[in-house]
Amino acid sequence: MIDQYGIDPYGDLTRSMGVELVEISAERMVGRMPVKGNTQPFGLLHGGASCVLAESLGSVGAALSAGPGKIALGIEINATHHRAAADGFVTGVATRVHGGRTLVTYDIVITDDRDRRVCTARLTCMIRDAG
Repeated sequence: MIDQYGIDPYGDLTRSMGVELVEISAERMVGRMPVKGNTQPFGLLHGGASCVLAESLGSVGAALSAGPGKIALGIEINATHHRAAADGFVTGVATRVHGGRTLVTYDIVITDDRDRRVCTARLTCMIRDAG
């Protein structure tokens, strides 16, 4: 499915952070990421790492929504960090809430291994012609 659109869902940053995609579709993306290696100086999951996970999931979903010959460009992301995660994995679920011709928006919920909400994010991508 991804190859037909020419999309590599794993960019360099996503790979280096250990993100693993679990479910891939335009409507819903699921991925997980280890806390270890993605922490701030106090040993807690870095808020920026949560944003990377959120934007990675939403961007791939948006690219799939856009379809062949189109690209998705992130134009806005916001995130609320609810609680710290110090070990294990965090899982992100990106759900498309708007899939228009020129804009696509995802709500992303990131939870810890105990299914507690760590972060809530929203990503909007602009759809443009490729090239």
